[in-house]
Amino acid sequence: MTRVFSGVKPTGHLTLGNYLGAMRQWAAEDQHRSDALFCVVDLHALTVDHDPARVRRLSRQAASLLLATGLDPEVCTVFVQSHVDEHARLSYVLECVATDGEMRRMIQYKEKAARERERGGSVRLSLLTYPVLMAADILAYGTDEVPVGHDQTQHVELARDLAVRFNQRYGHTFVVPRATNPPVAARVMNLQEPASKMGKSDDVGPGIVYLLDEPDVVRKKVMRAVTDSGREVVYDREGRPGLANLLEILAACTGGEPAGLAGAYDSYGALKKDVAEAVVEVLRPVRKRHRELCADPGYVEGVLRDGAEKARAMARPTVDAAYRAIGLLPPVPDTVVNAAR
Repeated sequence: MTRVFSGVKPTGHLTLGNYLGAMRQWAAEDQHRSDALFCVVDLHALTVDHDPARVRRLSRQAASLLLATGLDPEVCTVFVQSHVDEHARLSYVLECVATDGEMRRMIQYKEKAARERERGGSVRLSLLTYPVLMAADILAYGTDEVPVGHDQTQHVELARDLAVRFNQRYGHTFVVPRATNPPVAARVMNLQEPASKMGKSDDVGPGIVYLLDEPDVVRKKVMRAVTDSGREVVYDREGRPGLANLLEILAACTGGEPAGLAGAYDSYGALKKDVAEAVVEVLRPVRKRHRELCADPGYVEGVLRDGAEKARAMARPTVDAAYRAIGLLPPVPDTVVNAAR
């Protein structure tokens, strides 16, 4: 059976973009057609300045939302990255295979490092190397497919490159994964800045729809979305990005095609109203299930505990094999130590 791995980073409240671009597909398709693992990648949240209490709070929220969007722990594995030591163990080994040039070519590193410097902050080494940790997340499980948004495809390509390089140098150890992207709304854009992704790391923003936004808040944000000059409703991603973003969101929510949907509208206002209501309805069951899970925190904790145990058992043989292949001595078994005593 195909093995799938993907995750969410607890650097902010999860957004409509996270849901339409990835999480909905994980619940509707990926967990049922594959041996699937879904992870809160909390170690990745440490690459920039952060509030420890907020990271813990957002990690719990992200785990609850993974379940609220429809992931079934009886069908797939849901866990927190830092609960499975094999991620960090494998990351260092892969750093010994990766190159400095590869890291510095990562688009997200360039963008995030530039933002840190603009704020007068220092750039943490982990921001440079975290794509290797992401590769370790993927390769530790023998992953075949990584369902991600387009902005993360470069990181999956790095995982592929490192797997191939390691296999060639030290013997076949890793499955070479591939990225998969949903066809529509793979990258939902900011409603106020349609040239920018709807990112969860932004603390505030009228252009960002969060999964836990109240319906009236969603409606207000969509109705205030930036459109483009002109009056005709047409789908043109390059020439009219604001309008295209709304049509893509509507298509993702209703199952239509952006270009086809455009022909049904003769005004921006009518389109925005329908987009707002479609988003509210898509998020309604997620918000309802999240409230139920928050009322039963013991259930979520149990899911994460069991998920980490399952994930650990899957990852350890591959990581141990990588350690042997690259030249590290295996640990002495406890039975041998006790016999020597």
